[in-house]
Amino acid sequence: MDLKVPTSASEVTDTTRQAAGWLHANWQSWVEGALRIVFIVVLALVLRAVVRKLITQLIGRMTRHSETEAEFGRLGGLLANSGVVNTERRQQRSEAIGSVLRSVASFSILGTAALMVLSALGVNLAPLLASAGVAGVAIGFGARNLVTDFLSGVFMIMEDQYGVGDEIDTGVATGTVLEVGLRVTKLRGTGGEIWYIRNGEVKRIANMSQGWSTASVDVQVGYKEDLERVEGLIRETAEQLGKETPYDELIWGRVKILGVESVAADSVVLRVEARTTPGKSALVGRALRQRLKTAFDLAGVKLKEEPVAVAAAPAVETAAPSVLADPASARSLATKPIPAPAPEDRP
Repeated sequence: MDLKVPTSASEVTDTTRQAAGWLHANWQSWVEGALRIVFIVVLALVLRAVVRKLITQLIGRMTRHSETEAEFGRLGGLLANSGVVNTERRQQRSEAIGSVLRSVASFSILGTAALMVLSALGVNLAPLLASAGVAGVAIGFGARNLVTDFLSGVFMIMEDQYGVGDEIDTGVATGTVLEVGLRVTKLRGTGGEIWYIRNGEVKRIANMSQGWSTASVDVQVGYKEDLERVEGLIRETAEQLGKETPYDELIWGRVKILGVESVAADSVVLRVEARTTPGKSALVGRALRQRLKTAFDLAGVKLKEEPVAVAAAPAVETAAPSVLADPASARSLATKPIPAPAPEDRP
């Protein structure tokens, strides 16, 4: 179109006719493009809402408690703990997984809709996609650790490897889990320090708060003590401890006496084990040692044989050796008195 300013009535008429013709020729494509853009946006929003709702229902079904596995099939047990079922913990895990899935779905649907809108506007997507591909490769190389951390965090949450409040050993640090993120896990160490551990750097995890723990106690008694009597005393003390609060909830089952662990010249060591609540093995072990010490004192059980005192032989005073002890020695001969002369030899 010629955009110069008209200076006469004929030029105004021609310009008006050209503008009207241009509008008449392009208004249909404008309307079609606008309708296409509106349709794409509306379809994307509806699809996003439907997918997010399906994800929410799926996560709710996965976390719903079922009496049998057949009720919900594989979905019902996907987020179930391997040990004791914890509804609150499964709820936290499901919320984290649902948030990730909803974010991925929204990014995928809205990103595709944005590209379709640009195509409807007549934007050439080939250079844009090529640039995005090159940038994606560069970012992928630079952020590969970030992607590794993210994926590791997702699988840690899905598999319930650990949760907030668990005592874990990651190989790098040991402590109580304060926060589980998709990229970083925060631990509180035994000395009060806080560890920030990238999920991608964790190669192995020992969770001391799942299932059950074992409290092992080595009991030392004297070598001459009656082991059957000692074992009966240990069982009686352990049963009494298991009836008291709060140990009646911390100790699971009966305390087992595994037998003699080692034998020395003055003592014998018995190994005792008790299955306890996760993370409470140290508490139960200390209480059992204290009660056994008190029981042994009352029963007169010795922890170690006293050494037998041996009477020392009386010391014999001996004089230092002398060279005069040998009568044939030169010095002994020199000390002998000179014999008196015979009478016939006297003057």
